[in-house]
Amino acid sequence: MTKQQGTRPLRVLQLTDPHLMAHAEGELLGVNTRQSLCAVIDEVLKVHGQPDLILATGDLAQDGSIEAYRAFGESLQVFPCGSAWIAGNHDDNRNLATVAREYRANRRHIIQDGWQFVLLDSSVPGQVFGELAESELAFLADSLALYPEVPAMVALHHHPVDIGSDWMTQIGLRNRDEFWEVIDRFPQVRVVLWGHIHQEHDLSRNGVQLLATPSTCIQFTTGSSQFAVEPLAPGYRWFEFGDSGAFTTEVRRAVNFRFELDQGSTGY
Repeated sequence: MTKQQGTRPLRVLQLTDPHLMAHAEGELLGVNTRQSLCAVIDEVLKVHGQPDLILATGDLAQDGSIEAYRAFGESLQVFPCGSAWIAGNHDDNRNLATVAREYRANRRHIIQDGWQFVLLDSSVPGQVFGELAESELAFLADSLALYPEVPAMVALHHHPVDIGSDWMTQIGLRNRDEFWEVIDRFPQVRVVLWGHIHQEHDLSRNGVQLLATPSTCIQFTTGSSQFAVEPLAPGYRWFEFGDSGAFTTEVRRAVNFRFELDQGSTGY
């Protein structure tokens, strides 16, 4: 469970909300989502190099197609490490699960180099908001109970806290109180990580760091009362996990990626 003294940190890459489509030319509000994902991956390799684990936190596909999930899996082949994928509100759970199995990306409780990672499915078929079924809450509690001494990250798609954006209030995690009741029982939880909001957030709650990450395609305007996007570059989050629950994290963006964003859109 623990690392050998003097070994390097565990390096974890979060990619979120790529919104890929069956066709390579597919665009979201003017942004080719496959090209933007490729630009982000190039930035990872240039700045950070190889991760030891990749967490893909939902909305991997915009159209839910098998082809989109396979395109995502193929894009990760430049990384020889394992990955773990979870669903967002745009995903087709069945198709995602099928392709995730092909890429051995269907693990939801990972123990690696002195840390544990618990990945939750907060998607609700046909809905934009998120909710954790009783079975997911039980899975979370049971997983954390197995290794009470191992520092933990919990990842899901939907935001479990208010992020100060009115239009997103109703499309976050609906049963957040039940979620936090479980988290509060397990002091080894160091991080709660999510996607969905297409922007960077760094908050804290009872000693737990709460982190959200830019999309690998379009970005929502921070603090906006209504749907709005802003022309920020696509991005990712990088972690380096050390011993005894210590870690560092940073967000990077593919600033050289060129795109023409449709800023007049009222949705997507």
